[in-house]
Amino acid sequence: MQLHKPLAEIVRPGTLREFVGQQHILSPESSLYQAVEEDNYHSFILWGPPGTGKTTIANIIRRRTSHGFLTLSAVTSGVKEIRKIANEAERMHRLGKRTILFVDEIHHFNKSQQDAFLPFVEKGILILIGTTTENPSFELNTPLLSRVKVYQLYPLSEEELREIVYRAIEVCRSKLEVSIQVEKDLIEDIITSSDGDCRNALNYLELFLKAAAAENEKELVLNNSLLKSSAMKKMLQYDKAGDEHFNLISALHKSLRGSDIEASLYWLMRMLESGENPHYIIRRLVVVASEDVGLADPQALVIANAAREAFDFLGEPEGHQAIVEATIYLASAPKSNSVYTAMHNARRFVREKRPAPVPLHLRNAPTRLMKEMNYGKEYKYPHDYPHHYVAQDYFPDHPSFREKPSFYKPGPFGFEREIARRKQWWKAREKEEEKPEE
Repeated sequence: MQLHKPLAEIVRPGTLREFVGQQHILSPESSLYQAVEEDNYHSFILWGPPGTGKTTIANIIRRRTSHGFLTLSAVTSGVKEIRKIANEAERMHRLGKRTILFVDEIHHFNKSQQDAFLPFVEKGILILIGTTTENPSFELNTPLLSRVKVYQLYPLSEEELREIVYRAIEVCRSKLEVSIQVEKDLIEDIITSSDGDCRNALNYLELFLKAAAAENEKELVLNNSLLKSSAMKKMLQYDKAGDEHFNLISALHKSLRGSDIEASLYWLMRMLESGENPHYIIRRLVVVASEDVGLADPQALVIANAAREAFDFLGEPEGHQAIVEATIYLASAPKSNSVYTAMHNARRFVREKRPAPVPLHLRNAPTRLMKEMNYGKEYKYPHDYPHHYVAQDYFPDHPSFREKPSFYKPGPFGFEREIARRKQWWKAREKEEEKPEE
């Protein structure tokens, strides 16, 4: 099977209508979507983990815009390159043409390099579009941050990844003119192992397609037997003992969930010694911290994120110690999936029920008109009451809430025992307090 470019590049969407995911910033009603449609841009930063579509959005803008479009790598460029581009943009501005500057990994620029953008962004000579995997609040200068809008991107859902993978398979069928049979279980393994990273999913798919083509070039069969094929082992260049890539991360996750420290360390070192990307492992540790430990030990999420920061700071091999520390902590932590369950319970409720308006007493009233419309009226400020708590209704006055929903039920271990105690105390106060008629 001959692909002249990586599969991720071949199937990269060319328009926002083809783009999958990130609908919170790319719905047709959103400001970013409208900016692209109208070719009328403001400076902004795309912040999110790898494989969530940051570069794709920039490429869509590059294809569609009538403005000048220049690119700059924050990894290899300095103040000299920035000023050269800014001077060219200023020249084009005098001719009546605006310039978009796309900066990939903008967090790699230091303070003086970021300062070089300021006068040109402020005057509108440059429209700055940057991408970053790091929190802009910490990585960008305050003056620059105040002049741009930040759009946060999130890991793709399994449904979104599934749509992308199956769309990619259809593209391959069409472009390569080959028969492709797909076993659903293998696709689900790809989606689960990608951890919300579209690029990972497409890279895995490309490996499987090539392995299938090595067995039969015209009739590609994608099934779990590919995991055991010698061609696949060579392509993955992973796991000298012969176990498949996807099974190892699953074994690590299940060992952590099962509180087996020794097994967790074994699977972790199997992956690190085989050359796995440590960031891929750390992402799974963060998932375990929130999905399987949750509020039974809130410190777990802090430790998992600290492992990422420590690894980025130390590099290899010293940074492996931070990953090992997080692994031991997560394996030994009390377990609870109450947060995971609460999320799905609340999501299901929101999707099934019609949206209800926010009650007037919960609305903010920053203007006189809004106060006259009774925004915020009868709101009870908890700090004015004993124990800094007062019973009041925070749900909408709507038929859907005749019976108050209960999304979150604390587990019996760790810190969740304290949360359960607090919930009981609040419930007792609600029964004691009579709500005054006003």
